[in-house]
Formats: sequence, structure tokens, C-alpha cells
Amino acid sequence: MRIRLTPSGRRDGVDSVMVDADGNGVLKASVTQVPEGGKANQALIKMLAKDWKVAKSSIEVIQGQTSRNKVLLISGDAAPLQNNIASWAQDKGFA
Repeated sequence: MRIRLTPSGRRDGVDSVMVDADGNGVLKASVTQVPEGGKANQALIKMLAKDWKVAKSSIEVIQGQTSRNKVLLISGDAAPLQNNIASWAQDKGFA
């Protein structure tokens, strides 16, 4: 999953879905934490784990640890995970 993260934002949340230069869908998110020592990444993982009803340990930043553009790896059983994320996206109006 691709994320465009804005650290030091006004609130924690996913704002929208955008299309990057390569034509890929990207979630645009912000967190209130500062981008020092991985604090913003950890805040992002905590927020998404709560929203998607998965363990924090199942979400990992595999690319872009020090960049605003991130790629996340989400581990777990695919079917329930897909259902949770699809339901979340629909509730947010992204689907």
C-alpha cells in the first residue's frame, strides 16, 4: 500500500486518495507527530492499525522510512484484511 504522509499536521487521519505521477493510487495521510526518530511513521502505523482493526506489528514501512512517500507491507490473512480495508474505505467515502 502506498501512502503520502504529512508529519506535524493538525490532526491524525487519512484525508483522501490521490494518483501519483506513475498513475498509482496513494492514500494521503497526516499525523501530528514530528518526523524525528521514526515518530511520524509509528503514529501512522498506530492510526492505520486502529482504523483497519489489525495489530500494529502487522504493518511495516518497507520503503520511504525518511520520505513522505511510503510503501507499507501489511501482514496477515488476506481475506479478512481486504474486507476490513474495503469497509473502512467505504465508510470514508474513498470506495
